Amino acid sequence: MFSGEPRNREELVEELRSAQLNGLLSKDTLTMVEGALKVTELSVDDVMVPRAQIVMISADSPLSDILAAVVESGHSRFPVHGEDKDEILGILLAKDLLKYFGDGEHFDIRAILRPAVLIPESMRLNVLLAEFRLTRNHMALVVDEYGGVAGLITIEDVLEQIVGEIDDEHDDEEEPALMHAQPGGHWLVSALTPIADFNEQTGSTYSDEEFDTIGGMVTSEFGHLPEVGEEIAIGDYLFHVTEADDRRVQQFRVSPKPTQD
Repeated sequence: MFSGEPRNREELVEELRSAQLNGLLSKDTLTMVEGALKVTELSVDDVMVPRAQIVMISADSPLSDILAAVVESGHSRFPVHGEDKDEILGILLAKDLLKYFGDGEHFDIRAILRPAVLIPESMRLNVLLAEFRLTRNHMALVVDEYGGVAGLITIEDVLEQIVGEIDDEHDDEEEPALMHAQPGGHWLVSALTPIADFNEQTGSTYSDEEFDTIGGMVTSEFGHLPEVGEEIAIGDYLFHVTEADDRRVQQFRVSPKPTQD
């Protein structure tokens, strides 16, 4: 029993935490209850995978390229686009490619696409979770106010807000390092490096209010998807693209910006 009727959500959470301290709730149960309350406050754009990090497949790609992208990423679902990445034709399930092993001559990606679910950035996570359960979909494309693709979200992304990080068979037991110090004060930096981690390692003060990762921040500064060899100065550092493909930037060489005499 509560010591008094909670008057708001904050007081309810405090009562639940007291119950956990008194042994009435396990720590895991408390975490899930707090997570369930949190999803009613979060919207899709708070947890979605940003556009720059989505593994998309062009409908005009040959089967060999598609298979390579599927194997490299380890994902099971892929948005397929037409002439540009805002023209989403559908969702490709990796398992639907099995029938084409040894019979690539008759491959037609459009014939095996599943319908794509498009949702607005502002949709609440609890509403999306209910929609996922009702429609039995596992993935949705997030569109901005102009109808362009802004990101991607899966049912796993939503559930992780409730139960915490969910590891699957493709997750490594130990995460590889995203930043590697090099001689001369340089760094090799994965595009997936959180801005907060980059700031901690380098002593920089880049804002993470608009973007979560270094890749998102730098791509935005370029104003286009940069290619290998392109370079841009942001604040006190130069970001040189060392690895990229036609879908996203993968790695930068980061150097202190030369001071002017």
